Amino acid sequence: MLIKQQTKIKSSEITSESAYLNRRDFIKSALGLTTAIASSSVAALTEYEVDEDLKRYLGPQWLADKLRSSVTAENFQATDVLTPYKDVISYNNFYEFGLRKEDPQQRAQNFITDPWTVEISGAVAKPGKYQLEDLVKPHTLEERIYRMRCVEAWSMVIPWVGISLADVIKRFEPTSKAKYVEFTTLHDPQQMPQQNSLFGTLDWPYVEGLRMDEAMNPLAFLATGLYGQALPPQNGAPLRLVVPWKYGFKNIKSIVKICFTETMPINTWNKTAPREYGFFANVNPNVSHPRWSQATERRLPSGLFSPNRIKTLPFNGYAEEVAHLYKGMDLTQWI
Repeated sequence: MLIKQQTKIKSSEITSESAYLNRRDFIKSALGLTTAIASSSVAALTEYEVDEDLKRYLGPQWLADKLRSSVTAENFQATDVLTPYKDVISYNNFYEFGLRKEDPQQRAQNFITDPWTVEISGAVAKPGKYQLEDLVKPHTLEERIYRMRCVEAWSMVIPWVGISLADVIKRFEPTSKAKYVEFTTLHDPQQMPQQNSLFGTLDWPYVEGLRMDEAMNPLAFLATGLYGQALPPQNGAPLRLVVPWKYGFKNIKSIVKICFTETMPINTWNKTAPREYGFFANVNPNVSHPRWSQATERRLPSGLFSPNRIKTLPFNGYAEEVAHLYKGMDLTQWI
């Protein structure tokens, strides 16, 4: 795999050289990494060989074919040690399938993600309902290794596969009235059991949003896969948002609607608990959650005797790429 550090993170904020070198040994021993053959600036997607007892997610044929073809792997390659595949697919918040971390993996395996339609609406010149294949196929897939920081103070490092959100947005030609982008998750109580629960606290469907300049930032990403495979259902198949400088609840899963609006969307967690979850949700170690500190995080895998606790970085280590978006804003007020 081509690894180029292009996130411009200060040397004091990234993994040490020795840890970076150990990362390769870790991947080879834990996941059986086979390096792809590079061709000019485009490389075949890295093939991650996972344990035989772990399920592989192939996705629809068109996506499997695209994953086997050339995929770029040059930009936004965090050098942190990757979170093992088994942890990425088994430790999830996807409340449509349950409240426990293991519920999504246990309850989402029969979730139907093909065919899949995404509705584009609002202040755009080209609204309509688009098959996911038509939405994705015109774009070259990219592999990006991003840190993912949950508001609950745990974190992962995940090799996502997907497409630039900005490139997708440009295709639909937003008008001058498009100040925000609103995303909506599928609402299907027959497939998503927690949407039927009498004890749920969230209003369905799940809604998230970005300001337009955030959505157009080069870091913003629509993921269709991880670890060289199609997205597992528990991780938000077949299409999810990845904005690595924000807390994980912004990374809305199983997207079926993208609406361009003039007013700020009312996102689900902000509506449910506005004191705890703001619209912007930027990772900020200096602003504590009302019930816990955000100064440090537990990087998975971790355990009782090896908590693997590390310092949290402003904007999750992506300050150089995104801090300018919030110039002049009081980030203790606009959480």
